[in-house]
Amino acid sequence: MARRRRSPPPQQPLEHRILLTATLCLLAAGAVMVYSASSARTLLQGQGDGTGYLVKYVVYAAVGLVVMQLLARGGLGVVRRVTGPLLATSFVLLLAVKVPHVGIEVNGARRWLGAGPVQFQPSELMKLALVLYAVRVLADRPQTVRSVRDLASPLGVVAGAALLLVASQPDLGTALVIAFTLTALLVAAGVPFRFLLAGAAIGALLVAIFAIAEPYRRARLTTFLDPWAHANGAGFQAVQGQIAIGSGGLTGRGLGASIQKVFFLPEAHTDFILAVIGEELGVLGVWVLLLLYGLVGYGGLRAARRARGAYAALLAAGITALILSQALLNVFAVLGLAPLTGVPLPFISSGSSSLLVLLAGMGLLLNVAGGGQAHLEAVSQGSRRGEADPHRGGRDGRARRARAGGRRRAAS
Repeated sequence: MARRRRSPPPQQPLEHRILLTATLCLLAAGAVMVYSASSARTLLQGQGDGTGYLVKYVVYAAVGLVVMQLLARGGLGVVRRVTGPLLATSFVLLLAVKVPHVGIEVNGARRWLGAGPVQFQPSELMKLALVLYAVRVLADRPQTVRSVRDLASPLGVVAGAALLLVASQPDLGTALVIAFTLTALLVAAGVPFRFLLAGAAIGALLVAIFAIAEPYRRARLTTFLDPWAHANGAGFQAVQGQIAIGSGGLTGRGLGASIQKVFFLPEAHTDFILAVIGEELGVLGVWVLLLLYGLVGYGGLRAARRARGAYAALLAAGITALILSQALLNVFAVLGLAPLTGVPLPFISSGSSSLLVLLAGMGLLLNVAGGGQAHLEAVSQGSRRGEADPHRGGRDGRARRARAGGRRRAAS
């Protein structure tokens, strides 16, 4: 008997391959640049052999990739069921940060939980939990987008409480990322423009009040308007970042040859890693990085457009908006186009909490982009045993009917 040939595995859709390739390229670039931005200073300060931040990045990236693959191959129904507990857990952790001797304070901000080198930032988890909650509300109650009252409760109340807790840490950057992401999600859900305009006006007023309420936040705002006038004070970091990018020119000084990262640029391996990229790899390196984020945006929006069902489409749009909002806010701050907010560059900066959460979000995005490939394969195995397959439809069903019709015409 002739051996039964095994059919090759089905090829993933284009958007899935684009997203996976861009993510792996960003992670590879992140590992290289984290080591380049941190090794020289840690060596000079006597903190080991200079690979500490690289090892930490690689470990968290490996864990994040495992989580990404599990979410990419699982079912979205499980995600819907755990959204409520995940949101509740995020609120509990944000409240725990405020408890004395529980939350960890760094540079005047109390944002972390944990002990020693193992720390977690609950606001990062809240970003993903809020996106999942908003997607579920908007998908289950599509009429919500037509009424301010329905939109404000419960989505507006929950989002407002989360934003208040995050901003009070204080962490205005993460609060802005959440606000931009939810706004993009509301646009994707079809909220009328007049609602968005009114919400944007109220949000801008609240941000302005929050920004001028504390002296250091007022200093950041005035520094953003003219950082060179405060080059030796509040504008030091912004000025050094612009010097780093400007000195890199078109092609850069060369990988590892940055001067600013060693002696002048604070937070070179986290918030201002883009400045190190600009100095070492030049404008071309920055443009390649922006191209990779552009590919994430293209793949994510393509996945949203081709998704099956409102929940999957809104989920893809929300995750894509989360990644791009954080990336653009970081890029604008480093380039001097926005006030400094302390937001890490997605997949590139040395930030364990952000890396884990964004890789988990990318797993959900890959799940939507793949069209539930793992679930369909499991069902198709049952259908070969003679069982009905209710999940097959759409283009597959039309293709079977077309082939059947062609055989009948050929027989006639």
